[in-house]
Amino acid sequence: MSLTEFKKINKTVAISVAVLALILLLLYMQGSFVSKVSPGLSTLPGDANAQKNDTVVVEKKQVDDMFSWPGTVKSRTVANLAPRMTARIIEIKVHAGDKVKKGDVIARLDERDIKAQENAALAALVGANAQASRAKADEQRTRSLYSKEAATRENFDAVVAGAKAAQAGANQAASTVNEIRSHLADTLLRAPFDGVVVKRLKEPGDMGLPGDPVATLQTPQGLRLEAEVPGSCAGRYRIGMDVAVRIDTLGLTTPGQIDEISPEVDPQTRSQLIKIALPAMEGLQPGYFGWLEQACGQHEALLIPVDAVEHIGQLEVVKVLSEEGRQQMRHIRTGKTFGEQVEVISGLHAGETVITHPQQAH
Repeated sequence: MSLTEFKKINKTVAISVAVLALILLLLYMQGSFVSKVSPGLSTLPGDANAQKNDTVVVEKKQVDDMFSWPGTVKSRTVANLAPRMTARIIEIKVHAGDKVKKGDVIARLDERDIKAQENAALAALVGANAQASRAKADEQRTRSLYSKEAATRENFDAVVAGAKAAQAGANQAASTVNEIRSHLADTLLRAPFDGVVVKRLKEPGDMGLPGDPVATLQTPQGLRLEAEVPGSCAGRYRIGMDVAVRIDTLGLTTPGQIDEISPEVDPQTRSQLIKIALPAMEGLQPGYFGWLEQACGQHEALLIPVDAVEHIGQLEVVKVLSEEGRQQMRHIRTGKTFGEQVEVISGLHAGETVITHPQQAH
């Protein structure tokens, strides 16, 4: 026999021994080497403490179907800052996440054209004021002559009218200067309130247009969770209703109150927008992801106490008390938890008795 054939035989024997050992282990775990029991059951030896354990009867109850609808934390007060005029953006002083105070400059627009208009208007105002001053002097001189009957009535009326026209021209020139200066103030976009910059939508060099936002600002107070809820479940909500909101980033669940319900149903998603007012919480910021937790519908479930379930590795087992008073180990599969009870998906039937294991006080 060659060395290669010998190695192959050894390898085959090793594999066979491993498979046989695994089969024997599985048969032992299933109780094949002891008296047979029903599938899924393992009879336990008498427990001296069995009388100290509580027992409960497995019951069928109606439980709520809990759903979680995703949403985003947003501010109640949001402002889109846009220019009132068409001009190139020279500078943007903020970025997303920056905190600003009321009156802080957010962006600066090109002011050169308006500055030129202001200079021209100021020159016109100087000329109009000078003309108005001369006309006023002429009026006073003519009035004196007229009182001495050294000027005619017609000449006096003409001078008075000229003085009024010159003054009107000066007033118009002053109004033009004020109007241009108001446009000049519009080249600075300022924060209308204390808040946080959520979005920066433009960059220096872009053209600023009326109604086209440069940045979005919102207040960190008065936050709400906005979630899209299917119409079939949204109908259960009412304004002022208390609900539960989960914020994963902060690792907490907090009560909230329905603040607004959109009357329109989205034709594509068949959902309605629900806005939930949130209490003040440290660390909570606009833009955080959250969940609106809601009971929508019910189903019948088998419930047992949580402390009746034991975990052996990844297996879930309970001790079932037979009619003869014997304890048997039963493999089960559980579902959602409802307070101190857990739903049993398989492994138990209504009316069976399980043994609980209350926590011992230390």
